[in-house]
Amino acid sequence: MIKLGSQLQEAAEQLEREKGIPRAVFMDSIKEAMMAAYKRYAHIHELEDTDLFQVQLLEKSGEIGVFKRKNVVESVENEEDEISVPDALGIDANVKEGETVYVDITPTDFGRIAAQSAKQVMTQRIREAEKHLVYNEFEDRKHTVVPGIIQRIEGRNVIVSIGRIEAIMPAREQIPGEYYRVGNKIRVFVSDLRDNGRVPQIIVSQAHPEMVREVFELEVPEIEDNLVEIKNIAREAGYRTKVAVTSSDPDVDPQGAGIGSRGSRIQAIVNELKNEKIDIIRWSADPAEFITNALAPAKIISVELLNTDPASQVAQVVVPDDQLSLAIGREGQNVRLAAKLTGWKLDIKSISQVQTMVASANPENAFVEGHGAAEPEFHEEVALDANSAEADDEEAFNVDELDLEEYPSP
Repeated sequence: MIKLGSQLQEAAEQLEREKGIPRAVFMDSIKEAMMAAYKRYAHIHELEDTDLFQVQLLEKSGEIGVFKRKNVVESVENEEDEISVPDALGIDANVKEGETVYVDITPTDFGRIAAQSAKQVMTQRIREAEKHLVYNEFEDRKHTVVPGIIQRIEGRNVIVSIGRIEAIMPAREQIPGEYYRVGNKIRVFVSDLRDNGRVPQIIVSQAHPEMVREVFELEVPEIEDNLVEIKNIAREAGYRTKVAVTSSDPDVDPQGAGIGSRGSRIQAIVNELKNEKIDIIRWSADPAEFITNALAPAKIISVELLNTDPASQVAQVVVPDDQLSLAIGREGQNVRLAAKLTGWKLDIKSISQVQTMVASANPENAFVEGHGAAEPEFHEEVALDANSAEADDEEAFNVDELDLEEYPSP
């Protein structure tokens, strides 16, 4: 056998302490590496009898060796496969003729090629163990909000330590304008796993819409008790989020539950999300009512569903003249979030625009002073994609003047 000494124990303890790889996994990788090295040394390719050779490892003494199974016989005719009874008794005092024993055949010098083979096998086994560890960690924490510590900044990526493993937060998953400092404690949403062929990388996010859901679940007990349900979330991280809620209990106000006493709950959520504006919207099974609620705080005159095909739902919304910029929002943010929240493309029109359209289509019903305005009719489909809506008024409702990049719906 080959004596590795205390280095074996030290390596096992270091791997377990630094990377969380169990001692048993490391020891198994040592034995596999030894067997692979011996096969290469002895020019053995395939074994029909997998029990013919085995590697034995003595952890306490740090000794390791390759053993071959031999038949115990009275008279040895084939030294490769047989061993005499007296020699066998020196290995196992209870062995009898006709039985088998494993004989130490460890070469005194494997050579450079065998050692390199052992190193490659060990590296591969340890890498597989790391990969398995990351997968297990990911499955336990997938789609949850977890605490972490910023370890370092690599380019535009933030490396976050979550437990015993490191995760990456790409630039697109960060909150715009947020400053990330090494050593800071943060909460992140574990969103995905990227397999790059070596050790897989866990992707975390602070911009994902589900981050908002998890924070709401932490702050609002009614959600945990299934009295309040979050139906959908539309988010532009760092700026504004709309959350559609409903209640299974008629005595529970879903909006009030989210706001809390004197706004305590919503303030805690806003603080967690770095002062991001949060609109809690009452969900409705009636699309027109839901759209009306989603466009808050703008006042809505009417909502007409122009196209109810689920693949291309379009609704026309009429608002008072002084509410048009409020409904659209700065750079289209309010209508864009409402469209994502409801799943409808929204065409926002002021009452004056509608009257002009009606007058152009029906001159005989045009507005005549002293005789009132014609009732608006909605026959022509002129749908405006919410993603391209623009505000007419520069003084839109409480939204920072920034160039926003739309975050994809979950």
